[in-house]
Amino acid sequence: MSDAYAPVLASVRESSPLVQCLTNSVVVNVTANALLAVGAAPVMADVPEEAGECAAVASAVLVNLGTPTAEQREAMLAAASSAHLAGVPWVLDPVGVGALGMRTAFAQRLLDLEPTAVRGNASEIRALAGVGAGGRGVDAADDVDAALDAAREIAQRTGAVVAVSGPVDAVVAVRRVARIHGGSALLTRITGGGCSLGAVTAACIAAAGDAFAGAVAAHALYAAASERAAAASDGPGSFGWRFLDALDAVSPSDLAAVRVDETTAVRG
Repeated sequence: MSDAYAPVLASVRESSPLVQCLTNSVVVNVTANALLAVGAAPVMADVPEEAGECAAVASAVLVNLGTPTAEQREAMLAAASSAHLAGVPWVLDPVGVGALGMRTAFAQRLLDLEPTAVRGNASEIRALAGVGAGGRGVDAADDVDAALDAAREIAQRTGAVVAVSGPVDAVVAVRRVARIHGGSALLTRITGGGCSLGAVTAACIAAAGDAFAGAVAAHALYAAASERAAAASDGPGSFGWRFLDALDAVSPSDLAAVRVDETTAVRG
């Protein structure tokens, strides 16, 4: 069914959505380059004095909790509030939620601002829904199936679509779930694989004008690109730069070849 989502990639490249990224200091360069590779335009405006102003005119916003300093948390609240008021789609990536108390409480404040999409691993999603203790830092301790009920609860509470990353990714709405197959495990062995996916998800949602379609397309794109990069790589080092090349090279027809199974009910 991914042929239904393949046109989203063409729309990203045609419209070049402007994605404001409030993300962690470890992955700023990787995230910006991933957006450029898919055809989007990054802006890394994350200071409180301009974050809200930028969010109001951006095509989409990413809020990633990887290294949430006090100043950045202020900027994140300003950006999320501004995006919410302006009707700009925004994506919450609850990095490390459940494992650490401050960011867990802060993520709950951000949920009240109704993100368009939430993207995380299974342990982060379960912790965000209040039914798990989180993983080990950024690493998941739960599998995707164990997080589906939690994802649906977040979707019901906020109206967001919820993307759960794993060997088979899942994109969950209140009455729909899509499972995206494929991809390479090397994505888990480089810095910024998941974090940049949050930004690309924001770009795809902006281009699609539909949160579910955009989230599925982004995850299918990462599956196709990571497989292409892994096939030519000797390990994580060469995979990292080949993955950026692959994001640029993947075509809508490549994306259409990714296996996506969609159902109308979430199974926990």
